[in-house]
Amino acid sequence: MAENPHVRSAVFLKSAILQRDYPETDGLPEVAIVGRSNVGKSSLINALVNRRRLAKVSNTPGRTQLLNFFEINGEFILCDLPGYGYAKVPAKMKASWGKMIETYLSRRTTLRVMLLLVDARRQPGDWEHQLVGWASQHGRAVLSVVTKIDKLSPSKRKPALARIAKDLGIDTRQLLGTSATQGIGLDVVWRRLTSVLNIDSTASR
Repeated sequence: MAENPHVRSAVFLKSAILQRDYPETDGLPEVAIVGRSNVGKSSLINALVNRRRLAKVSNTPGRTQLLNFFEINGEFILCDLPGYGYAKVPAKMKASWGKMIETYLSRRTTLRVMLLLVDARRQPGDWEHQLVGWASQHGRAVLSVVTKIDKLSPSKRKPALARIAKDLGIDTRQLLGTSATQGIGLDVVWRRLTSVLNIDSTASR
């Protein structure tokens, strides 16, 4: 796994479902990582913060069922949200997840930016479009991250990014192509993220 030289510390805080159980973080800015089931959220978190097991990685989609909070460098919070759209999750559980996620995204006052993850081999759907629209309405910044870019041959990567960007209605230069296993694009994600949060990304070097 590639090393991120900017990370000094990465600590799991707690898991939560209800708003009253969210961790107290002294107003640190927060980043929500969102995406469909099996898009690679946990792998990206682990790669970004140099921890192989900080976020649990599973071959079974839908395994993340809670809001999982992590403190990074004592400067900001990452929140790993349950993946959306896994068909084998019971309808009742899906409904509870939806309410949990909606409450978090609309009421977490320290939330500053969402990392929207899209698999390089998939086309964004209604859920991704709705999330981008919702974020705009609520003043949340969105960084669109394409995961698993290593699963495509080099010749297919640029067309895939162009296709996804067009579907999301953004410029291709706004997309961040990444590979958690090969370390592709992680430094760019980190720099873009800390810029949005107004954090000096070079301070930990």
